[in-house]
Amino acid sequence: MLKGLARLFSSADLDAKTFDDPGEFLHYAQTHRPTVALIDVCMPLMSGLEVQSRLAKISPSTRVIIFTGKDDPLVRSTALNAGASAFLTKPFDDEELLTAIRLALTFVR
Repeated sequence: MLKGLARLFSSADLDAKTFDDPGEFLHYAQTHRPTVALIDVCMPLMSGLEVQSRLAKISPSTRVIIFTGKDDPLVRSTALNAGASAFLTKPFDDEELLTAIRLALTFVR
């Protein structure tokens, strides 16, 4: 999934860095303050909602897009109430994702 997303972002002229370890991403975010973060709900070691919560503390200006393979209304509302700019369910259309990212980039806090 990460390789496919990296190719998609590259083809759309979006500069992106991918991580397969949430802790590594959060460490990166402490010093680099990413503009937008695309976070999967289901990840090893910690949930996407936990990553979102921790990210909000270390980089509050980062816009978050959450995605998941299972659309759970509670997870969706939790993510959106915590400030996610979008919540997508896999499989999502490339254009849907790119639109969500471009909107997040437009409304950077």
